[in-house]
Amino acid sequence: MRRFPFFFVLVLLALAQHAQAGHALALGYTPKYPASFTHFGYVNPDAPKGGEVVLPNPDRRTSFDSFNPFVLKGTPVAGLSPLMFESLAVASLDEPATVYGLLAEDMAVASDGLSITFRLNPAARFNNGDPVLAADVKHSFDTLNSKAAHPSYRTRLAEVAAVEVTGERTVRYRFRRPNPDLPLMVASLPVFSRKWGNSKPLDKIVLETPIASGPYRIERYDLGRSIVYQRRSDYWAQQHPARRGTFNFSRIVYRFYKDDVARLEAFKAGEFDFLVEYTARNWARQYHGPKFRSGELLKKEFPHSNTAGMQGFVLNIRKPQFADKRVRQALGLALDFQWMNRQLFYSQYTRIDSFYSNGELAARGTPSAAELKLLEPLRSQLDPAVFGPAPVPPSTEAPASLRDNLRRARDLLAQAGWTYRDGALRNAQGEPFVFEWLDDGGSMSRVFAVFERNLNKLGITVKGRQVDYALYQRRLDEFDFDLISLRFPDTQSPGIELYDYYSSKAAKEKGSSNVIGLQEPAVDKLIDAVVKSRTRAERVTAVHALDRVLRHGYYIIPHWYSASHRVAWKNRLAWPQKLPLYYEAGEWMLETWWVK
Repeated sequence: MRRFPFFFVLVLLALAQHAQAGHALALGYTPKYPASFTHFGYVNPDAPKGGEVVLPNPDRRTSFDSFNPFVLKGTPVAGLSPLMFESLAVASLDEPATVYGLLAEDMAVASDGLSITFRLNPAARFNNGDPVLAADVKHSFDTLNSKAAHPSYRTRLAEVAAVEVTGERTVRYRFRRPNPDLPLMVASLPVFSRKWGNSKPLDKIVLETPIASGPYRIERYDLGRSIVYQRRSDYWAQQHPARRGTFNFSRIVYRFYKDDVARLEAFKAGEFDFLVEYTARNWARQYHGPKFRSGELLKKEFPHSNTAGMQGFVLNIRKPQFADKRVRQALGLALDFQWMNRQLFYSQYTRIDSFYSNGELAARGTPSAAELKLLEPLRSQLDPAVFGPAPVPPSTEAPASLRDNLRRARDLLAQAGWTYRDGALRNAQGEPFVFEWLDDGGSMSRVFAVFERNLNKLGITVKGRQVDYALYQRRLDEFDFDLISLRFPDTQSPGIELYDYYSSKAAKEKGSSNVIGLQEPAVDKLIDAVVKSRTRAERVTAVHALDRVLRHGYYIIPHWYSASHRVAWKNRLAWPQKLPLYYEAGEWMLETWWVK
């Protein structure tokens, strides 16, 4: 399953209500860890350092041609962001919305909410030995906010008015208006040296080794095939509270495999050490053999509390055949999840029923009084159904059936002007309903084949096309597709990134994450409400209202989720026995596991 090509992870939070400098910021509650904390509770602070871990490419990237994760062009190598680039503050994995200072020794939000000042840790050093200074922080921001960087950065940073160097190790971000997300959003931006690239524009930096402050440096690489990261013996934050017990491997090796089958067989043959399995069929049928029987390979499902987020077949509503909501709703009726779960997924999944399933952020039932305060001013712009129960995906469990759902779909398509005649579903001009499913390979082909079969019963023709990762990404950036399978990143505190996913402005910006093509003024206003919320309760309410509106648009045919991570590994690895609440398995392993 593809994810958005994000080169940084944002945990978006709210600002403190005072200008006193602090070690952490949290949304509407007191941070779990006081200023005197020595380590996060989900790490082993005494984990041994050393050893080597070998990993496969963690996603569909079957190759790489760049060490620059911040631009639109090229395919960056795995591991760059978590291993080499650091930010002013980092997230806690056992709180929904808290960050703790890392490069920043402390952080102070102005009482009017219009700025935040960071004081840098004097111990912080780049991997070339230079100190991390305020000028480097400003350079990083200016570079990411330039046209040379990936356009998603400019979307997120539009409300930052200026960045000012106020001292050698103090920097102030000024905002155009108070916004609870902005202070922590800028705290989460990657920081790199002014010397990286030797004054080249960012989009011309390709294979120049990053000059950054993270715990690893690039030791060697075989372009497109493998890379070795070596832990820095001079890493500045060895005993920092936010880093103690983390990044324990002396070497981290990534090997790139051409497809999922080759990757799984390589793991079973012992070629690498750790694998996250995303395919239910593989987990049920493939994780066995001599090395599992001997105990050399182990497997386990690790529970998590992540919001499931949204994953599904995304419709590009820029395309005329998907412009009518009734058409989009009809297509969703042709997906028989209950049959798939029984026959393909070994009953391992739960249907996604919200953009924020598996948590308190999902809208349920009819709008609350607090939600109505946000929705009522927008009533003229909204479908009246938004004010009723939140929609749920269709089911084929008795007394419902696929036949009944397809009849409903046929009626909706007829209302939208599409009727079956001359062997196909056609519009008033006689044009057949045809679209292309774009995929970059993987396990979704057999799933989509079942969906396609039901669409064919409605007279719809689907043309599947598989392309390599680079072309797939390029076509997404250009919005050159009809339908794709996509997973939106998980978040426990949605915020300013929503502008990039769903705002009208982002829909017009090539390379943005608004692959849907959504341009709805009501959605823009509700995103504003989410971002401006100042407490957790206000944010949850605003997200509920936004969730309702998005679900009533039927822009995505939702897939399914699991409340656990399926993981297999060599028995020479160990992990902290206390699990975090909110985590991705691969990143958690990279950060907190060790060699026995």
